[in-house]
Amino acid sequence: MIRIENLYVHLDEFSLIDINLTVRENEFFILMGPTGAGKTVLLEAVAGLIPVKSGKIVIGNTNVTKLPPERRGISIVYQDYALFPHFSVRENITYGLHFHRVGKQEQKQRLKRLVDQLNLPHLLHRRPSTLSGGELQRVSLARALIIEPSVLLLDEPLSALDPGFREEIRMHLKQLHSASGVTFIMVTHDFAEALSLAETAAVIHNGKIEQSGSISDIFEKPRSTFVADFVGIKNIFSVEYKKSAALTGDLVIETGREWPENHGYIAIRPEDIVLSGSPFASSMRNSFHGKVESVSDKGFFYEIGVRVGKVFFTSLITKKSLYELGINEGTDVYLAFKATAIHRF
Repeated sequence: MIRIENLYVHLDEFSLIDINLTVRENEFFILMGPTGAGKTVLLEAVAGLIPVKSGKIVIGNTNVTKLPPERRGISIVYQDYALFPHFSVRENITYGLHFHRVGKQEQKQRLKRLVDQLNLPHLLHRRPSTLSGGELQRVSLARALIIEPSVLLLDEPLSALDPGFREEIRMHLKQLHSASGVTFIMVTHDFAEALSLAETAAVIHNGKIEQSGSISDIFEKPRSTFVADFVGIKNIFSVEYKKSAALTGDLVIETGREWPENHGYIAIRPEDIVLSGSPFASSMRNSFHGKVESVSDKGFFYEIGVRVGKVFFTSLITKKSLYELGINEGTDVYLAFKATAIHRF
């Protein structure tokens, strides 16, 4: 449905470099990355809002690289809603129809369908200034979809919302995608949002695509230290390989198989590191004695930093486990993880 080939965009001191992506028709695709990575720039290049230096953007069978925004069949929703303050909700939603040849009966049908799907009938006479964040975002979605685009671009639509509204809009996004048959591309810096909404994604950093593919592959098989850190692995170590062992600092970590490379990186998810107050009597091939250096409350979990010689590990445990193990800063602990929990790249 959408094919981006060798895209290069230059804006002042920032550039998108050699962007290659494919998004299937009717897919919900997530573009992830930190602030300043180039997510919005790429979105606006696809929409035709900023010029492209070189490369190609194809939507369906049409090369749209040189087409103006209104001829691309694309709608875009920004995190700040961009609604007209002097228009009612009804006027905001139907505004885009003035630029499309849609009969009055069809306009009414589209409006009714969207306001019902997004629970907006009671708000049609209101002005944007009287609406909550969740209501504003629902109106923005209705306005974008009423012209029936082939592609909907969403620029961090949940980031400005309170947690309750965020969950509400997330649910609406899933329902709208399922019902509309429109291809969704959503920008976010929150990996949890990607996990809940999409099956495929790309991670962008400093204007370059670091990795693309299924959400599960990005989560479980990161291809770079940046992606590993972005998806929350935290335990990332530069290592030297010696047969099946990975040597880092003063530790020898067993990986479970021999590697042809001499150097590389390994990563271990914090939730895969088990802590104990006594030596392990289990089959886990990596077990070390260390000292707790930090304890951070993360809501439902605690993040525990453990120093083992020259190497610092991060583990996640429940509050119950924290109290049962009596963990505090300075506590001696044992940590262990399976060889199968080690990701390498």
